[in-house]
Amino acid sequence: MLKIVSDLMTPDPLCVGENDTLKTAHDLMREKNIRHIPVIDAEGQLLGMLTQKIMIANVMKILATFGQHALERREKQQLVKEVMTTDFVAIKPDEQLKDMATFFVRNRHGCLPVVDTENKLVGILTSSDFVRLAAALLGSEG
Repeated sequence: MLKIVSDLMTPDPLCVGENDTLKTAHDLMREKNIRHIPVIDAEGQLLGMLTQKIMIANVMKILATFGQHALERREKQQLVKEVMTTDFVAIKPDEQLKDMATFFVRNRHGCLPVVDTENKLVGILTSSDFVRLAAALLGSEG
């Protein structure tokens, strides 16, 4: 039975570094069909989060200011650390899933990065993980 975060989280999620470009992150999001990318330093410490919402806002800003023809060039010039959010909640692998489900409902977050006691990224828990869990549980009832 799934009880704690580590039972449901995606371990070793795809990440970008703080000095990667917005283009790199944008391509990764598109290619892997993901909406949240943790930003880490060389030692694996969690520094920030890059979300689809942040990405769209930055792309729209570039388009409005410089036009479509400049999008790729501008994305290659902008670093992830310049646009990532540092205002996020990180959780531990041993936290209760029921508490995290409540957190998602109350706060409308799309993801929670999972870190160890030294703030190293070990996983990511997303609202989609809970939807998949609900679908599996509903399927097992029928």
